[in-house]
Amino acid sequence: MSNQKHLWAPWKMDYLKNKKQDSQKIFSDFINEDNDKEHLILHRAKHCYVIMNYYPYNNGHLMVIPYKEVDRFEELEDEVLSEIMSISKKVMKILRSSFNCDGFNFGANIGEGSGASIQSHLHFHIVPRWKSDTSFMPVIGNTKVMAQTLDDTYEQLLKLFKKEL
Repeated sequence: MSNQKHLWAPWKMDYLKNKKQDSQKIFSDFINEDNDKEHLILHRAKHCYVIMNYYPYNNGHLMVIPYKEVDRFEELEDEVLSEIMSISKKVMKILRSSFNCDGFNFGANIGEGSGASIQSHLHFHIVPRWKSDTSFMPVIGNTKVMAQTLDDTYEQLLKLFKKEL
C-alpha cells in the first residue's frame, strides 16, 4: 500500500465534460474586459493578473496568469516570471492571514500531457490547504464542502488585495 496522498476533485468533472473549445481563450478575453468583479479578477499588475478559480479545489483557490498568452514555461520572459513569483508570494501572505491556512499547493499544469484544462495559456495555481481540509464528503458523498461563496470570498480578498498589493 502506498503512502501517497491524493487531492481529489471529482466536482471538476462537470467542467471537464462540458467545457467548450472556445474556453481556451478565456484568460485572454478577460484581460480585455473591464468587469473584474464578474470575472473574479482581484489584482492587475504590469505583466500578470490574479483571478479566483471558478471551480476551486479549496476556498481561496487563486490563479496568477500572465497577460501574454504562452503555452510553455520556457516562453515566459524573465521579467514576467519574476513578477509572477513576486505576486504569488504576496498572494500566499494574504491568503495565510485571511484564511489561516496551513500550507499551499502551488504550481502549473503545462501542456496537454500534464492535465492542463486550458492548454494555450499558461497559468499558476495557488491552492490554500489546511490539515483538516480532507474529509469523508468528497470520498464517500462525491461532494466538496466549500465554506464560503465565490462572491463572499471575492469581497473578503479584494479588500486585502487593495491594501497589500
